[in-house]
Amino acid sequence: MKPSQMLTITSVLLIALAIAHLAQDIVYGYEPGTVTNLLVVPIAVIWLYGTLVLAERRSGYIINLLFSLFSLVVPLVHAQGKGFGVASRMAHTTGHFFFVYSLLAIGVLGIFSVILSVHGLWSLPWRRRG
Repeated sequence: MKPSQMLTITSVLLIALAIAHLAQDIVYGYEPGTVTNLLVVPIAVIWLYGTLVLAERRSGYIINLLFSLFSLVVPLVHAQGKGFGVASRMAHTTGHFFFVYSLLAIGVLGIFSVILSVHGLWSLPWRRRG
């Protein structure tokens, strides 16, 4: 499988998990669930556009790189304080497994997408011919 195809798949999964995770944050009370949470919609659209429409282009790789780096903040923020394990306030609640799973998957997919984006940028020609 080509690295650009892997980047497309990991980025789409990362976008879906990030949106699902924000929904969980709202449901569990970590986020207030106000109009400001709708900011995720244009962000996800730009990320999705960079992933699908601008695939294998410098701008697509840069968009994926930036948003993948930003996605790494999600697990770090939740790991601060009481964390997201047994000590968290939502331990032993329904859905806690998927909450923790999504945090770990966001971290893994985020790092992998960063690596694939850097690889894609590195493999592009530095100068345009013409």
